[in-house]
Amino acid sequence: MSAKLAFFLAVGAAAVNVKTEERTLIHPERREQLNKIKAMATTWEARAGRWAREAPGASAPVLGHLGDNKLNVAAAKERGEVVEFVPKLVNPIPDSFDSAKEWPKCAKLINDIRDQSNCGCCWAFAGAEAASDRMCISTDGEKNLPISAQDVCFNSNVNGCNGGQITTPWTYIRWRGAVSGGQYNNTGPFGNMGLCSNWGFGHCHHHGPQRDDPYPDEGAEGCKSEKSPPGPTKCDNSAKGSHADFKGDKYKFHGTTETASGEEKIQRMIMEGGPVETAFTVFSDFEDYAGGIYQRTTGKPAGGHAVKIVGWGVENGTKYWKVANSWNPYWGEKGFFRIVRGKNECGIEDQVTGSPSGAKWTKASEEL
Repeated sequence: MSAKLAFFLAVGAAAVNVKTEERTLIHPERREQLNKIKAMATTWEARAGRWAREAPGASAPVLGHLGDNKLNVAAAKERGEVVEFVPKLVNPIPDSFDSAKEWPKCAKLINDIRDQSNCGCCWAFAGAEAASDRMCISTDGEKNLPISAQDVCFNSNVNGCNGGQITTPWTYIRWRGAVSGGQYNNTGPFGNMGLCSNWGFGHCHHHGPQRDDPYPDEGAEGCKSEKSPPGPTKCDNSAKGSHADFKGDKYKFHGTTETASGEEKIQRMIMEGGPVETAFTVFSDFEDYAGGIYQRTTGKPAGGHAVKIVGWGVENGTKYWKVANSWNPYWGEKGFFRIVRGKNECGIEDQVTGSPSGAKWTKASEEL
């Protein structure tokens, strides 16, 4: 046998081995799901990632929105914690809108993609993120810093990582206030600002294709399943200046939390005050999302998930919402995803929550 022929045979055998290995790395049910998505989906791309070896539904442990969103908000209305949003403006609604472009002073906050780690604190992350954005917008950039998901998650709700609702962060911030705090170990766009209480758990690779995501799998070393710690009562050792005083670093808004449902009202609430928190049902095909405009194709419900809507647009005739997730900036479309708009896809238009657009935001130390 010639050396040249031996070389090509070796390469061919290696290719076969790679293909065989790739097939064995994908769970049979996951492979079947991917084939269905590719046959049905026309507006989004699906790929197998680190969850390829798991059966569909593996995302359930970090889907922390509990209960029926509509019923939860209705109950909060009855308690007087939430009121219906009433538009103040009658401006035409544009075909596309991006909060970061509309309020450039607050773009760094609005585009900050956080990481909830292996903890079902999505309800607290989406609330803390939207509250940070709306505080910055309402103060015309004067209060331009992230509100602590650590404080909101573990001080506003005894369940913490075990789940919550999209009204809870706003009630907590309104009445008790929440301190400043960024991402784990001062990572993220705000770096080491010396904020009070940063997120305490490490970054994780979440559902979907790994691509250039450098973080460990959920459940792997460095990203173990997290249990809720006691809520912080003092600031981190890295906190500086006025952010080092836990009681004095509390930020709150004055006014009642507002809610809206349906495409137009949600658009108007965002246009008037910035990003809003919402929740939707995650079906297992969402675990394979790699980009594009998501719409459910197949799979069973895996759980409820809270996220932040930042804007909307239209692509090739398909209307979409632009949504910030809390599964790190390597997931999806640089941490964001798009989902079909106007059809209440997966219940994402059922109810959203946020502070009033004209709310006054104060810091405890400034009120003394």
